[in-house]
Amino acid sequence: MESEPRREMITWDEIDRLIDYLLPQFHREFTAMVMITRGGIIPGGMLAEAMNITHILTAAVDFPAQMENQRSSLMMWPEFIQFPADDKVRGRPTLIVDDVWAAGRTITAVKNRVSAAGGFPETCVLHFNPYRNLFGSVRPDYYAAITDSFIVYPWEVDRGTDQVLLGEI
Repeated sequence: MESEPRREMITWDEIDRLIDYLLPQFHREFTAMVMITRGGIIPGGMLAEAMNITHILTAAVDFPAQMENQRSSLMMWPEFIQFPADDKVRGRPTLIVDDVWAAGRTITAVKNRVSAAGGFPETCVLHFNPYRNLFGSVRPDYYAAITDSFIVYPWEVDRGTDQVLLGEI
């Protein structure tokens, strides 16, 4: 029986340090960014601001629910719920941003679609989990940290009205 992965909560200060670690790694100037929803929105926004990228796009990708045969479900084709038109990335060095590369399926699907549209994609994540990676030696072009944990980002913390009210007491 597989044990539950260790959970690691990341603070906003740690996010700032991860972004600062990523910035000097970039080898080229990107003229477009594709942020993968939802995890890539916040780190993508922070990177876009720091790198002065104004051509910002989003991609929403879904994989069908896991089937009984987990190996078969890993081979399922992604459904692109939202994706920029080809002319928005064609000919552009494009940074694809997500929060984490675990299995790598989502960001790889987006990278392949940007490439098929004539863009020049490179991938970027805050955390890379090589232990869950489905793509062998393929890894993100840029990443700030390696982990074997399930990462909980500060924007994922429960912020419902009950939490707000508790803070006011």
